[in-house]
Amino acid sequence: MFKKMQNIETAFQYVRGFTFILTIGYFLTICYYEYSREKLITSIQNRLYILYNGKVLEAMAADRRDNVGVEAKDHIKTFHQLFFTLSPDDKVIQSNLSKSLYLADESAKKEYDNLSESGYYANIIAGNISQQIEIDSVAVDLRSYPYHFRCYATQNLIRTTSTVTRSLITEGDLRNVSRSDNNPHGFLIQRWITLENRDIKVVNH
Repeated sequence: MFKKMQNIETAFQYVRGFTFILTIGYFLTICYYEYSREKLITSIQNRLYILYNGKVLEAMAADRRDNVGVEAKDHIKTFHQLFFTLSPDDKVIQSNLSKSLYLADESAKKEYDNLSESGYYANIIAGNISQQIEIDSVAVDLRSYPYHFRCYATQNLIRTTSTVTRSLITEGDLRNVSRSDNNPHGFLIQRWITLENRDIKVVNH
């Protein structure tokens, strides 16, 4: 009788141990499933699909902090290219300048007004001058906010009889604003000034 009870007790311990192991196994399986599911969802959420020229392209989303330097430099380049690329066509000039002014504060508007009042744009049109700009480099200090920058560029003023090459250096600060169709980088240039804009070469045609 005692031996039978002992066998029952031993069997009960086996069953209890097996049940415990099975429960732990189920728990670990569920944890692994939840971890895999969350990882998959995160991976899916970080994927963007862009429709370009009728083709679906996959892109990966990233935290803005990972790309702030690249986006800041591209914002500055875009602004300068729009502001300083001019053709002897009033509609082209107004189109480029209106786009550029979405990317900067009143300091850029003030520079535009000064150039307009001095007859600069009228002279571009009257003289059939094309103005092109090449951005040489952009330095952005990301250690403090707002981000200070300096832009080094070369301008070419192309006339029928000559091409004038100018050295252009500007600086200012960048602050964060909401992204929009007119300002996709989500930056605004402020306290923008021209440090240098001088002729360095004249080539007669």
